[in-house]
Amino acid sequence: MNTTHDPHKPFNDLPPLPPSVDIETKAVLKKTTSCGRALAELKGIGRVIPNQALLIDSLILQEAQASSEIENIVTTSDAVYKAFSAQTGQIDLATKEVLRYREALWYGFNEMKRQQVLGRVSLKSLNH
Repeated sequence: MNTTHDPHKPFNDLPPLPPSVDIETKAVLKKTTSCGRALAELKGIGRVIPNQALLIDSLILQEAQASSEIENIVTTSDAVYKAFSAQTGQIDLATKEVLRYREALWYGFNEMKRQQVLGRVSLKSLNH
């Protein structure tokens, strides 16, 4: 495998998937128990939130904003949330792009749900 980095050449020496080594080590398997408990606790806490979609949407908006910044599309959280809640009539281009990114994430999620890519998706109540 090539260990030197040349920014002018693509890196095509990635190993094939799935990995040839066993990734289900004892340490990883031991962590699944505590992870399962944490997810069950989160699921229980989530049930008390009247509209879970608002929580998920806020996370998706944060992801869309952060990912857009990587592409030099910069806006503020304030502008994004105002535009998302339709509290403003004028939306700048960067904020519109972040909202489009949000829509693309929801579209991808719903397509995976529709095509059963992930099996049963646990966010059945979220319909966007």
